[in-house]
Amino acid sequence: MKRLHLLFFAAAALLLAACGSRNAASLDDFTVAVYTPSHASGFEIVGAEGQRSTILKVFDPWQGAENTETMLFLARDGERAPEGFEGQRVEAGAKRIVCLSSTHVAMLDALGETDRVVGVSGRDYVSNEYVSSHPDAVADIGFDGNIDYERLLAQRPDLVLLYGVNGASGMEPKLREMGIPFCYIGEYLEESPLGKAEWLVAVAEIADIRERGEAVFAPVPERYEALKTKVAEVEAKPKVMINTPYGDSWFMASAESYVARLIADAGGDYIYRENTSNRSLPIDLEKAYLLASGADVWINAGSFRTLAEFRARLPKFAGVPCVRRGEVYNCDKRTNAAGGNDYWESGVVKPDAVLHDLIAVFHPEALNEDDREMYYCRKLE
Repeated sequence: MKRLHLLFFAAAALLLAACGSRNAASLDDFTVAVYTPSHASGFEIVGAEGQRSTILKVFDPWQGAENTETMLFLARDGERAPEGFEGQRVEAGAKRIVCLSSTHVAMLDALGETDRVVGVSGRDYVSNEYVSSHPDAVADIGFDGNIDYERLLAQRPDLVLLYGVNGASGMEPKLREMGIPFCYIGEYLEESPLGKAEWLVAVAEIADIRERGEAVFAPVPERYEALKTKVAEVEAKPKVMINTPYGDSWFMASAESYVARLIADAGGDYIYRENTSNRSLPIDLEKAYLLASGADVWINAGSFRTLAEFRARLPKFAGVPCVRRGEVYNCDKRTNAAGGNDYWESGVVKPDAVLHDLIAVFHPEALNEDDREMYYCRKLE
């Protein structure tokens, strides 16, 4: 009997040693590519031999960031974070998620997992049906700079999905103090429309359903490329003006941005090429007038509901050719009563639908007559 006890304890010690060795993997061991994006440049998922846990790496997660990397350790089977790991840690399969951006909600919706959302920022401006119809389950935790941390804590979140604008989120210190894990989702920085959509795979990894995420994303590039091919050979490319004043500034996207990419892929010619940075930059009213005067079509035309309102609010631009012809469009067809616009939500994970709308605007003849109805966009009448 004594010998059996000794054998039992020896086996247990070996098992514990093995588990300890497995759980104490070095950060340097996490070099196995679990998912390498085909279109996105801002994240990757890595693992280690003998480990089921993974690390979601996010690169340069806000405008102006250089060589900045954040990491989220997604623990499985009770495995510990590797030695030397200084990032965030959460159990894979987070069930209670707070989304600071409505695009995060759209990604979970695309995965069929909106019931994991327990908090949002500015619920009235989120168009997602689940969020709007479940006010008791989904708390409005306020806006960055005015967050209701008591309400956030009451939701018992497993994870908060953040975004940074010109630096790290101001929520970081308080979340660390409260012991709430967080992760940056940087899809808005991607210059590729397909790269933006591919971030849903990162969110799927957090939810421990990566294979489903890959399956949801896989047909999106196929549909996008098929649409792009329809206008690949067009010779007449309309010059495209975008946006309207925001306060005292008129922001124009970079010629390298996803907006410019969408316009080009739809057979259009983005009219402002001077900005080649990685961010939108302001121009003055006179510059905007010169650009608009040379445009054939105007898209993303502010919050105007009608062409008459557009002309009344921007009288200086009422006489430019594209406005006179009524070639002014807004991507606000799917907007709720409070102003929540689904274009800024699901449009991120449906770039093929956005591209289809733009082709319907620029080159309707490239689409079948029964395939010209727009999903997000509408012409101002």
